[in-house]
Amino acid sequence: MIPKVTQETITLVDGRTITIETGKLAKQADGSVVVRMGDTMLLATAVSARTANPGIDFLPLTVDYREKFAAAGRFPGGFFKREARPSDAEVLTMRLVDRVLRPLFPDDYHAETQIMIQLMSHDEEVMPDALAGLAASAALAVSDIPFYNLISEVRVGRVNGELVINPSRAQLELSDIDMMIGASKDSVCMVEGEMKEISEKEMVDAIKFAHDAIKVQIEAQERMRAAIGSPAYREYEAEKEDKVVYEKVRAACYDKYYAIAQEASSKQERGEKFGLVKEEVVALFTEEELAENGDLVSKYLYKCQKEAVRNVILDLGIRLDGRKTTEIRPIWCEVDYLPKTHGSAIFTRGETQALATVTLGTSREANVIDLPSEQGEERFYLHYNFPPFSTGEAKPLRGTSRREVGHGNLAQRALKNMIPADCPYTVRVVSEVLESNGSSSMATVCSGTLALMDAGIQMIKPVSGIAMGLITDGDRFAVLSDILGDEDHLGDMDFKVTGTADGITACQMDIKIDGLRYDIMEQALDQAREGRMHILGKLTETLATPRTDVKAHAPKIITRTIPGNFIGALIGPGGKVIQELQKASQTTIVINEVDEQGIVEILGTNQDGIDMVLAKIDSIIFKPQLGETYEVRVIKMLDFGAVVEYTQAPGNEVLLHVSELAWERTEKPSDVVNMGDVFEVKYLGIDPKTRKEKVSRKQLLPRPPREDKRPPREDKQDTPKG
Repeated sequence: MIPKVTQETITLVDGRTITIETGKLAKQADGSVVVRMGDTMLLATAVSARTANPGIDFLPLTVDYREKFAAAGRFPGGFFKREARPSDAEVLTMRLVDRVLRPLFPDDYHAETQIMIQLMSHDEEVMPDALAGLAASAALAVSDIPFYNLISEVRVGRVNGELVINPSRAQLELSDIDMMIGASKDSVCMVEGEMKEISEKEMVDAIKFAHDAIKVQIEAQERMRAAIGSPAYREYEAEKEDKVVYEKVRAACYDKYYAIAQEASSKQERGEKFGLVKEEVVALFTEEELAENGDLVSKYLYKCQKEAVRNVILDLGIRLDGRKTTEIRPIWCEVDYLPKTHGSAIFTRGETQALATVTLGTSREANVIDLPSEQGEERFYLHYNFPPFSTGEAKPLRGTSRREVGHGNLAQRALKNMIPADCPYTVRVVSEVLESNGSSSMATVCSGTLALMDAGIQMIKPVSGIAMGLITDGDRFAVLSDILGDEDHLGDMDFKVTGTADGITACQMDIKIDGLRYDIMEQALDQAREGRMHILGKLTETLATPRTDVKAHAPKIITRTIPGNFIGALIGPGGKVIQELQKASQTTIVINEVDEQGIVEILGTNQDGIDMVLAKIDSIIFKPQLGETYEVRVIKMLDFGAVVEYTQAPGNEVLLHVSELAWERTEKPSDVVNMGDVFEVKYLGIDPKTRKEKVSRKQLLPRPPREDKRPPREDKQDTPKG
């Protein structure tokens, strides 16, 4: 039986189309759709359990995005020819979708829910991550899962001053904006991207432009839901509530929480005080009451704590650590802290601390990207580590988390456009978060900037970052600069902004409420700029400009370009020449062929070793010019001439034939020259008889006068004619 297929078409402002189709594939899922743009096709499915597991008081949502190599007609790389764990790029796409969907599910919906998105066909002109949010929401839209507020996501770029929705990768190369925006019909929920020093107004304009396109995509989902009969949302068991327990908990703790929140205490001190209040409240209940409603007591304690902290900020303008809403925590920085790294820096802001290191290498150390949708290399990359001790916790280590991948990517995007295009190094930055109480990713940007300058990387401009927060009750609001961990956790927004003195380089915004007004967003951006400038001043006080050179123990890199036909001679048979040269010079030599040219990278800490490699390269590529004069040294004596090498190109040898040693007849080369003699010769080109190079010493010597060997002529006397 041919399935009934329902399809909707979205037309972008430039005429390109996106189609959403349901009813053909994966029909046992609660909802499934195929989203297509060009020849890129994504299959998205949504499945949710009918009941929540006992004791679960949160939404166990899993968003999974995978790219199939078959979609691009390629085999997976490596030994195992099967897709394995997700790449960083896939993890970043999962996060983009998750961060928009999660806040929009009902607060009391706790059933296990899984969204799976697969790239099934890839078009080089269409970037699939820009379609993932639309696909996920559309799969929910055609299901009975209680997701009432549909969303979509788009990428926005700006090419030649014109904003573009879902640009191609080629267009993105020319763009000064690369932002992903996720939104519902009424409000923007998520923003993430990088920019080339744009203004706050330009950023808001780009977000508004993207939001207009998102509304059109949501309307298409609504039409599709209506076309399949608008399935009724499933009923689910609401959270347990008890008004009597809530009133008892609130009466016992709210005022105490309010008082603690305005005491200006440290994270640890505040946590201990909050913990004592919790113990006092729990003690008010019997064991039987706790056995029946212990989960409610914990939930209401958290609810009251959140309300008290938020009200202190809105009522008094006082934050948990005593700061005003626009105030930045105390900052101290130090560079060159680690003696053997190529660059290092500590950045501490309040109770958040990041230690960044920089390592310099050749193109061989580039980060290789091998995905169905993208292949290439990164010559600048940043890794972010968030160990449990940074928050005073003891937890098992289970590999790199999605959060670490996301925060590292944000910091990398913040800094990468400030690395000069002609930087010869592959640069790896690693941020170790040693303390965390809010905005460790922005501390990573700041410590990364200082470490790069300490390493001698000639950054175009230093970059600083700040995290902004928001507290609102619908009528009143407060925008918070440099938020604490608790303010992030209990607040309504986490808006991270990085930039130079001249503009924004990256941002990441997550909104936890519906209907964020644009005027609040604009105020947050303006307030963020003031905070960024303050932090930037602290960075430049520590190290005003990049160091003029790399550290003495750090490798120096020299790049030489040689004709492509000399690459084999430099490598040698079986790599013999280059291996022996690396060993003798104690350098690393990397050769890449680009446009029939050899790009030679020489990396070493010893200048003499680097000079040795350069001399060898000069020797190999040395080509004498016809008629020019060159200095040579005798290195071998033969019966019929002397073998000489050019002093400016050691190892480059040529035969000086005995007939070209001197104008006088020469029987043996040793009659004129000896081993080790240095003199000049003239290059005569290729001898047409021998087809070998020919040089001459005698051509540079004065030519002796010719001897006239004819007999003298007798003079004839005139005789008179008879």
